[in-house]
Amino acid sequence: MKIYGTSLLALGLFSPKDAWGFQAALPKMLKLSSSSAALQAVGWDNMESLSPFLRVEGESRKTWKFPDIDKKVVQVVMKTEGRPVQAVSELWVGPDWIPVKLKCYSEDGLVRPIQTVLATRNKVANVEIRNIGGYMMPLSGAAAYAEAPLLTVREDVAAKSKGRRVEGGAVHTVALDGKVGQVQVMLNTEGKQLSARVELLTGPNNIKQFFEIFTNNGSLNSLYVVFNTPGTGSVVRIVNTNTIEFPLTSYIEPYSMKADLKEAEQFDLGGGYFTMDKNGQW
Repeated sequence: MKIYGTSLLALGLFSPKDAWGFQAALPKMLKLSSSSAALQAVGWDNMESLSPFLRVEGESRKTWKFPDIDKKVVQVVMKTEGRPVQAVSELWVGPDWIPVKLKCYSEDGLVRPIQTVLATRNKVANVEIRNIGGYMMPLSGAAAYAEAPLLTVREDVAAKSKGRRVEGGAVHTVALDGKVGQVQVMLNTEGKQLSARVELLTGPNNIKQFFEIFTNNGSLNSLYVVFNTPGTGSVVRIVNTNTIEFPLTSYIEPYSMKADLKEAEQFDLGGGYFTMDKNGQW
């Protein structure tokens, strides 16, 4: 057994015999498919050419109009120079119908920008970004009709992954492999309401980023977001905040990969690392 950082064995808090029991208690690790290494961070870097970023002052809002009924997917990005992001993004169809409301938070809008897509349902629509942070917390926002691969990314994710059913009121948690640089998360329903919360954590209830969505149709307006996952020990937690009559299906897949830092997988236990080698030994 190799231990880095504070030794729990030396403190008498953890024994070699207990290591396997602890391993079994860890959240299920996101498995990397053979094609995961080929994934690249594409789709978001072109926002500057599609839509200029607009400064949205704290407690103010900006809107973008999307009049093309032949297009149905809009990509939205919000970022800062290192301060938190606290915002609400809404999709408006007509003068008073809001089919989608998305509340967003990021602890650091530079390291973990807000990256999501919204479906306009082939209608004339407006997307609003409302900065609900204080006046000293401006953000930069952009919205534009999506281009490949984001144009069909929701269908692609659903096609290659079976997904996980999350009942109303239930919680689903997945620990991420340390090699994952970005993770994509999608939530949808079979046409029923979608009311849910998706969180990115790096420790016990240490929330780095979250999204809260409500839509009247989780099939037409499924939630699709991408989290940046610097460092190690990231966990995705999905909470179905609706009642038991409204289950959802969750999809969690790698979006892009980090360079291989080490051959062994690491799990941060708080105060030290237990390292598992290729033979499964700690």
